[in-house]
Amino acid sequence: MEAGLARCVPWPVLPGDITRVGGRMAWKWKYSPKEQLEDTSSLHPGLTGLQNLENTCYMNAVLQCLCSLTPLVQYFLSGKWNTALHEEIGESATAFGCLVSDMWLGEFDFVSPEAFHSVFGKRYPAFSRRTQHDAQEFLICVLDDLHEAFKQPNQERQSSAAGASTRSSSGTSIITHLFEGQLSYAIRCLTCKALSDKPESFTVLSLPIPSTRVCSLQDCLECFFQPDTLTRNNQIHCCWCGSNQDATVTASITKAPQIIIFHLKRFAWQDKHRRKLSTTVCYPFSDLDLSPYISTSCHNNTEYSLCAVVNHAGDLDYGHYTAFCKHSITQHWYSFDDAQVTKIPDSAVQADTAYLLFYISQGY
Repeated sequence: MEAGLARCVPWPVLPGDITRVGGRMAWKWKYSPKEQLEDTSSLHPGLTGLQNLENTCYMNAVLQCLCSLTPLVQYFLSGKWNTALHEEIGESATAFGCLVSDMWLGEFDFVSPEAFHSVFGKRYPAFSRRTQHDAQEFLICVLDDLHEAFKQPNQERQSSAAGASTRSSSGTSIITHLFEGQLSYAIRCLTCKALSDKPESFTVLSLPIPSTRVCSLQDCLECFFQPDTLTRNNQIHCCWCGSNQDATVTASITKAPQIIIFHLKRFAWQDKHRRKLSTTVCYPFSDLDLSPYISTSCHNNTEYSLCAVVNHAGDLDYGHYTAFCKHSITQHWYSFDDAQVTKIPDSAVQADTAYLLFYISQGY
């Protein structure tokens, strides 16, 4: 194969029926989701590198992970996104759709994400500069942007909570369908014992890392969900007591998303200085059980399998992002280092550099 610039293949040339929606052509699949991806015309579907545009490894790593998630890829390759798109604000979502098409239907070793980077930078000017950025912040902005481009009217949702990123705008979309979960914070006044619940939606859970050399993802989850006591400046205003009071707060998941993303908080403040935590976090490849943190009222599947990882190597001043993604067809793991794509053994996926972990529900 050869290298080339990204070009948009708007409609996948695959077996199926073409229908016209609102004057535009849309694809209607005849086959199962697995067959949809297997029937792609590319010799190496989903194994396309991304050119580094100068300090854009953070972007490439996140895009590779998103473009490896089967349900999201299906949504774009099927053409369903065209009927939901709000064209007036959907320029970068369209560029993302074209990128998915290039990476799954094209025949290049790598393509340039220049078109996506350019239009995305118009919506989020901070990312228009060719400087290094935080991959987690970029991921949140991409999910927000895609949600806004595809959302359908719905009731207003809650604002964000500490440690859980979300959107405050109303509506549902492919993003809320796949990535949005719900937390509930049970707050109990320690004076009158009154109990109240505060719901919060999330798309990424930022997990603290214990101060040890080695820990597990379950240890990080325990830290996030352990009960906390609110005192002094963090007291709540109890409407029953009519004044500020100490309280306990306990979080639980009331809606588990189909795809849950964990952000490992490796960048922390210590003695007024920001530093990177090099703690080894061991994470399971399958059977991640979230039932200890899920409310009894939640009937979602609670077991997840790892499907993608964003890695950060280096320190605060200099670093490099790469991605590990499990291919939906071959079931092999691959390393994506900008334009370089390499098959790797399962053992290599467990790395000290893990920064973002993507898990998909085993019941999906």
